Amino acid sequence: MGPPSDWIFPPIQPSSKGDIIVKSLANYRTILFIGIALSSAATSFSQDTDHPKTAPSEYKASVEGLVRDVSCPIQNHKSTATDFNLECAIACAKSGSPLVILTKNGDIYFPISDAMPDVSQREKLMPFIGKYVRVSGTVFERNGTRTVVIKDIKELKDVKLNPKAGGI
Repeated sequence: MGPPSDWIFPPIQPSSKGDIIVKSLANYRTILFIGIALSSAATSFSQDTDHPKTAPSEYKASVEGLVRDVSCPIQNHKSTATDFNLECAIACAKSGSPLVILTKNGDIYFPISDAMPDVSQREKLMPFIGKYVRVSGTVFERNGTRTVVIKDIKELKDVKLNPKAGGI
């Protein structure tokens, strides 16, 4: 049980103006209490509804996309899987930015190993920076994040790329 109501709203002392002031303050307290309750409920409710949870999934698949650093497609929405700045992708990759596979529809797949603890996949992907590839393996999805355990990787040379676009 919470604090007594007079702790939040002290009792109103009778006034010479009578019932009008009492009713006015009572209405004010009611509106204030409802406002506080609604704002508290809205704040706590919005935390769970902004990003609906999905059940983890695992399946065998092939993923096609551009091998590059993660930073640019997250921060620069002009950069796509076919229109990008190759110099920037190489510089970011050499500086240690995590490597990903960016699909034509904008999905990002993080490469992982099938070992626990996870082993870096940088060495496997570095020769493919700025190249459009098809990877085959196991895809894991959880709450919108996608990973892929790469069993096989091949460059798709017939995909037209514009490596001098996408801004920096």
